[in-house]
Amino acid sequence: MSTISDRLSPGVEDGPDGYHHPWHRYVALGDSFTEGIGDPDQNNPGRHRGWADRLAEELSHGAPDFAYANLAIRGRLLGRILDEQLEPALELRPDLVSLSAGGNDLLRPGSDPDALALRLDGAVGRLADSGATVLLFNGPDIGSTPVLSAIRGKVAIYNENLRVIAARHDAVIADMWALRKLSDPRMWDSDRLHFSPLGHHTIAIMALEALNVRHSLEPMEPRPMPARSWRAARSEDLVWAREYFVPWVVRRLRHKSSGDGILAKRPTAQPVFGAGAPLGSGEASAS
Repeated sequence: MSTISDRLSPGVEDGPDGYHHPWHRYVALGDSFTEGIGDPDQNNPGRHRGWADRLAEELSHGAPDFAYANLAIRGRLLGRILDEQLEPALELRPDLVSLSAGGNDLLRPGSDPDALALRLDGAVGRLADSGATVLLFNGPDIGSTPVLSAIRGKVAIYNENLRVIAARHDAVIADMWALRKLSDPRMWDSDRLHFSPLGHHTIAIMALEALNVRHSLEPMEPRPMPARSWRAARSEDLVWAREYFVPWVVRRLRHKSSGDGILAKRPTAQPVFGAGAPLGSGEASAS
């Protein structure tokens, strides 16, 4: 079996546009994080871009035969991601697969990060046995994030399990816990549950660097957020609770998911740009 170092790009400038990597077909699996929620596609209202699209855009440079599919659907728990997306992903015969799953499970009371990791391990093994490079995302350090901070301990345990899984199956870890830039409020969407366009951009850079791929993305330097008074901050908290937190709690109580009725945005592997690309995949700037 090949090793990580055998498969990862050395980053040398031997591609047509100065890019080089060994992959030709990339499939992304997961939930809202991978679907790109929080990063709306300005060219296609109602659709989302996200870190995976940004990653695929970079991988497509200098690779005319590169194809990309995104099977992720918002709100999905680990079990449904594996039940609904694993087999279709394998049928697409990818040589690069990203998998981020378990975050929605960890938000639920009584969830067991060790049990989740045990089920994930089998799926990663199947993907790795297919010959594909597997890119796993661990969870960010959400200690200072409203709502999510309560599960920080479970995320840390799950992350350590992911490192064991990655070592066992020769997978690559995209280390969001170590990405301290994510503690910046500007990295998060207004719902405080998903990442903003800046957050998705930053994560795409981190993922490309984890894969050792030369890229054209530059760290963004947005202007600092304007100072807010205590009264303004509390007012924003109340608006957020009414518009995002309360509906989220109601869905949990009703056993509903934000992804009910939603289909994968890129169910087949197709070119990232050009005439063969599906709607919603038009080229956009990296910002």
